[in-house]
Amino acid sequence: MNLGYSRPLYILPFDHRASFEKGLYGWSGTLSPEQTETIASTKDVIYEGFKAALRKGVPQANAGILVDAQFGDRILRDCARHKYITCLPAEKSGQAEFQFEYGDRYPSVIEDYQPTFVKTLVRYNPEDDERMNRRQAARLRELAEYLHRHGRYFMFELLVPATHEQMESVDGDQAHYDHELRPSLMMGAITALQDAGVEPDVWKIEGLDAREDCVKLAQTARRDGREHVGCILLGRGSNKAAVIDWLRKAAGVPGFIGFAVGRTTFWDPIVAYRDGKATREQAAEQIAGNYLEWVNVFRNAEGV
Repeated sequence: MNLGYSRPLYILPFDHRASFEKGLYGWSGTLSPEQTETIASTKDVIYEGFKAALRKGVPQANAGILVDAQFGDRILRDCARHKYITCLPAEKSGQAEFQFEYGDRYPSVIEDYQPTFVKTLVRYNPEDDERMNRRQAARLRELAEYLHRHGRYFMFELLVPATHEQMESVDGDQAHYDHELRPSLMMGAITALQDAGVEPDVWKIEGLDAREDCVKLAQTARRDGREHVGCILLGRGSNKAAVIDWLRKAAGVPGFIGFAVGRTTFWDPIVAYRDGKATREQAAEQIAGNYLEWVNVFRNAEGV
């Protein structure tokens, strides 16, 4: 059916594009070569933090990066030389409906960089627009089948944004939606996508407040012969305490193999670097420390 991936996996994701252009630097429109290089150089700092964390003890066999080709070309190529685990995003940034970043050219881009994983970020609510969901599933199945034919792993980042009606049902309370509605909607989304022939090797999912929901979600991801499929937690840009809580809830649940925590790891250090309040080396060291902390929290909690 699919390859599956069940080894421990600790990802440092910094494939954000609009967040860097608009959120970090306040730029819009077509970037100049100088602006593009500024963002690429900022991402180099994050990569330096990743390598520092490896030197501090994060196991290379389980550590990886997720970075885009637009700003991370030299990082991806350096990772290939070092045989690091790499993840390459395939989605066009900031779209409500999944679209291929490179259109029909995506196979040539994948073969150029030869990443370990190809990742897609998809907003999919099983109770939302059925036609859009079918269109997305068709594109995603095409990608999954291509990757598995060529021996590459497929990582699926699932976001389940609330519909207007769902938010009304919880009086507009996002925390209530996340706790009461989102877990079952995530399971519904995974089931619907699997039934449509979309077969990720790793599901990259939003943190869950209850351990029993982690168990149910992993069971859904691994149903019907998918016992080698893995789940990893994403950080949602949340605060440190929330990330640690999610890691502890999921660690040790069969099927949860790690995490992909990005902005909580690198955002404050690179803002300090941008503003001249931290040197490049200080920012990289802080990123390394944060990343190493997530690894230690997850590994220490696995026996819970």
